[in-house]
Amino acid sequence: MDAPQVIVEAHLAGGLPGFTLVGLPETAVREARDRVKGALANCGFEFPNGRVVVNLAPADLLKEGGRFDLAIAVSILRATGQINEPEDGSERVEFLGELSLTGELRGVRGGLCAARQLAQDQQLIMPLANHQEVRLAGDRLVPLAHLKDVVKWLAHPEQRETLTPGADSGRPTDPLQKSHRQLPVIGQHQAKRALALAAAGGHHLLMIGPPGTGKSLLARSLPELLPDLETDDEMTVSAIYSVAGINRALSRCPPFRDPHHSISTAALVGGGRTPTPGEISLAHGGALFLDELPHFKPSVLDSLREPLEAGRISIVRAGWQVEFPARFQLIAAMNPCPAGFSCSEASCRCRPDQVQRYQSRISGPLLDRIDLHVVVTEIPAEDLLEAQPGRSEWPHDRNDVIRARAQQLSRQGCLNSELTTPELEQVSDLDSAGKTLLKSAVQRLTLSARGLHRVLRVARSAADLDGVDQVMTDHLAEALGYRTFSWSGHRE
Repeated sequence: MDAPQVIVEAHLAGGLPGFTLVGLPETAVREARDRVKGALANCGFEFPNGRVVVNLAPADLLKEGGRFDLAIAVSILRATGQINEPEDGSERVEFLGELSLTGELRGVRGGLCAARQLAQDQQLIMPLANHQEVRLAGDRLVPLAHLKDVVKWLAHPEQRETLTPGADSGRPTDPLQKSHRQLPVIGQHQAKRALALAAAGGHHLLMIGPPGTGKSLLARSLPELLPDLETDDEMTVSAIYSVAGINRALSRCPPFRDPHHSISTAALVGGGRTPTPGEISLAHGGALFLDELPHFKPSVLDSLREPLEAGRISIVRAGWQVEFPARFQLIAAMNPCPAGFSCSEASCRCRPDQVQRYQSRISGPLLDRIDLHVVVTEIPAEDLLEAQPGRSEWPHDRNDVIRARAQQLSRQGCLNSELTTPELEQVSDLDSAGKTLLKSAVQRLTLSARGLHRVLRVARSAADLDGVDQVMTDHLAEALGYRTFSWSGHRE
């Protein structure tokens, strides 16, 4: 994400033919020797007959990937005099791209990150394949398709052209940007209200109910309630996808990630042999949907604790340390017991110990970090039969969420879910009835300090969604109602 600068130096040492690459390169970088040699030969350039030493500085920074190919080729061409050095020494050009054996420039991971780190007096030559993702990153970008084009660009300063950032026409067309319509979900008014609260305040949401009640459909409706990403957030999200090697280009639509429950810890939070963003970072600025929550490994779920609080993930290994942004909304869904279709109170075939083991796969500290626990009930048959196709009632739409968020940003400069304790006390001044209700609920529900603060944040969001300045007792009662589900093995 930081795109540290790497300086490529070439030295013609003479002697027997050879190609030495130093500077802590990993396998893909060491293989650049053959790619660069083949590309130069096939493009009609001469490769030195003697020994060539290429240094990648700084020497203690691990180099990975094929992004150094173009810089290595240009360095060798300049060392052999096939490309002239600038006369005044003022030229500041960076090179990024992988070379094919024919000299074609191929796209690389992290192109947008490199473009964002350019200094004011620098230009960046990069593959044309990365053109779409970096289009709005600056006005000093030179997307080219071939090594011959790079040499021609360097040899003819008077003919140089840079990429001028365009307007919104550079963004891909997305259906969500054309029409923000909630998906047709029959009934479930309480769950729809909770989903609007989650969207308005940036809260985390857990839906509990039997299969077929619309939990997944409700979760997939969240991006349509969220406002478009701001320019800075749009660039950050696109940079994360660029590092991950996913072609998302630039889009104002909030991301929505839906990983399978067999996902590993490294795939969820990031890491691996080569540091790569995980699903929580790919969901930055949007939503992460975890369906069938108890089927995820407990160790994988517990790895979400710190990112849910901090909004970022720091991964430390023996050879490297990276940090990725991870400010996302967690939307989860689960059945109340392992029986599935038989989990109604009248026909549940699960023993109490089975229910306890099933629910205890989700740790108490993780549940405490989820603001809204919503029970999604079965839909009556008459409602299903009488419902009109393609139509459903939503208590709030996207405009209500945008208005509530604008009110929060105007009042405190952040969403309610990001409020600190002193800020929370200032914006949620309760009357005597509200304080009495809160004290009684803390003792009855055994709320932790974190749980208490999250209840107040949700109450503040409920007031904002209703367009009310003061947090009323009804808002507080509604927020407390989202914490009353009886968890086996956690609390009664």
